Amino acid sequence: MYLLPDRHRDALREPFGMVFPDISDASGMLEGRHVYSVGDVVTYNLLRRGISPDVAIIDGYTQRVRCNRTPILLAPRLVVENPAGTITDALIEAIRYAVAHPPVLIFVEGEEDLAVIPLVMEAPLDSAVVYGQPGEGVVIRVVDAAAKEQAHKYFALFEMAGDQDCGPE
Repeated sequence: MYLLPDRHRDALREPFGMVFPDISDASGMLEGRHVYSVGDVVTYNLLRRGISPDVAIIDGYTQRVRCNRTPILLAPRLVVENPAGTITDALIEAIRYAVAHPPVLIFVEGEEDLAVIPLVMEAPLDSAVVYGQPGEGVVIRVVDAAAKEQAHKYFALFEMAGDQDCGPE
């Protein structure tokens, strides 16, 4: 498991792509691309617009409140645990599998917010990763070499956590 230390949280608060007030303002950017979504409301709104993501990552919540617009995506479903502030190996493996075998819905028990990072790392070039930015709208990141490089830099901010040796007894 990879944990984002408190000292690096501000680095990830800025949008990782172009911000649009509403998905309808950005749907032209999605045409002809593989689309990957992170978040219940964003996925729900994509589906309402007739855009079915290749991979959707949801957790049943929006801004830590139970989401009443959880999307119905007719796709195989993977369930993974991913505590807040972390990226688990299970989430990374689920994303790898899903990108290689779309369509897939990944349901996260915990929090899916940081899934954008490994999703950009795994998504093919010229695809689009879409997620919500609270209070601002929707973010679309077209995956290119610069996006992958930035995702790797973000991932490097994380530290290993969990079953580590605590030293001699």
